Amino acid sequence: MKKTVTEKKGCNWTAYYDPDTGRYFAEIMYTSREGREQYDYEITADIYARLGTFKDDAENERLIKTAKITYSFENTMYGTLGPERTVWDEEANEAMRKVERKKKNR
Repeated sequence: MKKTVTEKKGCNWTAYYDPDTGRYFAEIMYTSREGREQYDYEITADIYARLGTFKDDAENERLIKTAKITYSFENTMYGTLGPERTVWDEEANEAMRKVERKKKNR
């Protein structure tokens, strides 16, 4: 029997825990009429536990950014800020996508 994926959310971030794999992930996304930026991280259990305990969501984002980045996408109307698609860790990036699909499909 599969266990349920848990999730924490803030203004620009979402964090996931997958009990099937014991892994934690977080995504920071900024979307505006100027474009979109997305950053994915593989976070630790300690970071996950602390998320949502701050009064300011910027503190949650700072905490997430201390973890290992696995993927980024930056594209704005002012031009691409960096490589349009950069994946640092293919396996972790795919594992996070699976967690997101599990969450949506339940």
